[in-house]
Amino acid sequence: MTNLYGRFLGGAVFMTAIVSGAAAHHGWSWAEADQIELKGVIRELYIGPPHPTLDVETANDGLWRVELGNPRQTERSGFVHGSAKIGDEIVALGNRSTDPGEKRMKAVRIAVGGKTFDIYPERIKTN
Repeated sequence: MTNLYGRFLGGAVFMTAIVSGAAAHHGWSWAEADQIELKGVIRELYIGPPHPTLDVETANDGLWRVELGNPRQTERSGFVHGSAKIGDEIVALGNRSTDPGEKRMKAVRIAVGGKTFDIYPERIKTN
């Protein structure tokens, strides 16, 4: 009986850690409320789980990591594999990390190749 209780308790602790980690990862608490616009050139591109990402080199501030929505949400915006390539110019609107030393943002809208992709349309604060 004690062994069964230990397994149950261990499993519950493990699941709590996973759920709280997922909530921290998928939330917006790491990002500032104000939005910024980032202009640059795509240097790396990843389309896949948990979130597609773009590494964008800016003229004045170096390399930034731009996170998009989950793969399905990003696809619903119209941004799919082939929508952008390394070397393309991009404009990203989004919320930067609250850590001033971290060059990372969660994009709500991106524009690349003459097209605009609204990743989180309900979060866009400007047109």
